Amino acid sequence: MRALQASTSYGVAIPSSVAPPRRLRLCHRRVVLASAEPSEKSMEIMRKFSEQYARKSGTYFCVDKGVTSVVIKGLAEHKDTLGAPLCPCRHYDDKAAEAGQGFWNCPCVPMRERKECHCMLFLTPENDFAGKDQTISLEEIRATTANV
Repeated sequence: MRALQASTSYGVAIPSSVAPPRRLRLCHRRVVLASAEPSEKSMEIMRKFSEQYARKSGTYFCVDKGVTSVVIKGLAEHKDTLGAPLCPCRHYDDKAAEAGQGFWNCPCVPMRERKECHCMLFLTPENDFAGKDQTISLEEIRATTANV
């Protein structure tokens, strides 16, 4: 049997003694696609929630409203698809399970306990990226996330 060799195009040579499979098995998987845009209702709910929580917690939105807008849009999308505002700035192996546990649902436990927002949605006044605003309009969110 000949050894496998890598070609210059990073392919792998298959030795002639290896027979191709006789038939291919097709696997059918259910794929859930995220909606293109969150609903207006969820966008408004998450916008109002974000404003109220910023006031209540004494935090401010990022000086770059684009950051605030993308996070609010992500929260609204998760509200639509998962039924909970799961943090959109983290990777999850199983989003539905994480949403059910609640640890990363906004406001997440680190935010509630230590005012540490990984998404930079809620920033303490001493944070270099904190702006002066605790409000954002739906029009601002739409404008800054139009191409996202």
